[in-house]
Amino acid sequence: MAIRISRRRARLLLPLLLSWISLGADGEPPVHFRTNVSEVQLSFSALDQNNHGVATLQAGDFAVVDQSYIVRNFQSFTRSDWTKLELAILLDASASASPHFRQEIAGILELVSQTAGVPDENVAIFSFQGLRPVLLCSGDCRATNAAADRLSSARAGGLTPLFDAIVFASDFLAQHGDPHGQKILIVFSDGEDTISRYSLNDAIDAALAGNVQIYGIGLNQSACPCPSAATLNRLAGATGGRYFPAQDGATRALNVILEDFRATYTVSYKLPNHASGFHDVRIFPTHNLNLEFRCRSGYYYPNRVR
Repeated sequence: MAIRISRRRARLLLPLLLSWISLGADGEPPVHFRTNVSEVQLSFSALDQNNHGVATLQAGDFAVVDQSYIVRNFQSFTRSDWTKLELAILLDASASASPHFRQEIAGILELVSQTAGVPDENVAIFSFQGLRPVLLCSGDCRATNAAADRLSSARAGGLTPLFDAIVFASDFLAQHGDPHGQKILIVFSDGEDTISRYSLNDAIDAALAGNVQIYGIGLNQSACPCPSAATLNRLAGATGGRYFPAQDGATRALNVILEDFRATYTVSYKLPNHASGFHDVRIFPTHNLNLEFRCRSGYYYPNRVR
């Protein structure tokens, strides 16, 4: 059911509604997904007041506001399924990451070993250095120790095509597995880019087009803010993922990623109207006002080509 809200009433409600919702990292631009059909599909995670995932959410615990329409009756509401998780990992093998290269490899191997619930065919690992990213393994990363064998022989060096690698991996994820599955790209990097043909905005757009969430794991040990960390933060915030500084390490990042996924849901509902352009979307709690929701902030109708 979609309920129409007048523009005047929407303006009055907006400050209250905005106080309920988690908008991601401070200062991040809106995050968009696109649709060209009459049904909207929205994936989101639910968090409690301590920023922990809520894995017991029910359909009556939230409402979706699509532009000025409140949607409470959904065509479907499901929790994420491990078998539908597509996971890709990017290893920064450029010269700038060489001081942390072995740390990267150890973190990736630990991550792969602790995602046993994800089918082997849904895991891929890429490295990037020089002119183009390289697919190290796909479908056999865990079963044949391909990840350990190929990572152990990798060497750091060369320029850094970070944005090209994100476009490449996002397109790979978009073309593989269940089109409605959750697609996660974990990027180990210092956030620098020295040679990409694509820009930061192109990388974000590729991830959005493929419905890919980016989780960035920084390599820079410095505690002070730096442009490279800001890059990873923007990539994560713009796609509904998260950024973790080097101090947090791969272990904490993995725990949060897995907790997020266990508290991730997909809801679908009929398109409230067929107005062309951008449709703002927000999710609000209906009972427990301490709940927060992490999701993309809207979609384009009809579909807009990247």
